[in-house]
Amino acid sequence: MLPSLFISHGSPMLALEPGASGPALKRLAAELGRPKAIVVVSAHWESRELLVSSSPQPDTWHDFGGFPAALYAVQYPAPGDPALAQQVSELLCAAGMPARLDPQRPFDHGTWVPLSLMYPNADIPVVQVSLPTQLGPKLQEMVGAALACLREQDILLIGSGSITHNLGELDWRAGPESIEPWAVAFRDWMIEKLQAGDTPALHDYRHQAPFAVRSHPSDEHLLPLYFARGAGKRFGIVHQGFTLGALGMDIYRFD
Repeated sequence: MLPSLFISHGSPMLALEPGASGPALKRLAAELGRPKAIVVVSAHWESRELLVSSSPQPDTWHDFGGFPAALYAVQYPAPGDPALAQQVSELLCAAGMPARLDPQRPFDHGTWVPLSLMYPNADIPVVQVSLPTQLGPKLQEMVGAALACLREQDILLIGSGSITHNLGELDWRAGPESIEPWAVAFRDWMIEKLQAGDTPALHDYRHQAPFAVRSHPSDEHLLPLYFARGAGKRFGIVHQGFTLGALGMDIYRFD
């Protein structure tokens, strides 16, 4: 049975400059094999209600600005899967979380950037589930739990965000050896609580974790971790690292 994953997708430039994350994602994809389909909760689809993408052929959305022209030329023409989208919606509704289909939603970069490194042929169907951020970690774990059965159908569940994400404190000239201690302290606290299975602390991370608000001025990039955790049980670390001084690039799995 496939695990659920939390992937720190970093800067959109990861698609062109994979750094250490690219090989890690490639190795992970090779280990997992080819899934039947992929369901992604991305930090970049915030919403007030639960939505599920149902387009048969979603566009590649370059939902960012100020990057090199080559990045805007990247396309990820993976198909959607309307039947799977309907199944996802029904599972969420059955768990008491009504979800509506969105036939227009394109792939945002939280989806296509990591998938372009894992499955570059773009031939595996992909469905996105939105992120109602105002309802916090508990809802995301409930969403993950409601969809966990899809893992038994060879469907890969991915939460795509970042273990730390404060764009205002990034150093775009920093080398890999330059890492902010506050970012490390937050990341290490999260790992400790994930390993211990300390759900109350994890749900209350903004009050309990060191440098929580500095690491996540808003929490949309951490919430996909809770989706992955809700869909799996046994926590494991696939990759650890930082880029740009304080942007966490960790990859976790839940088996």
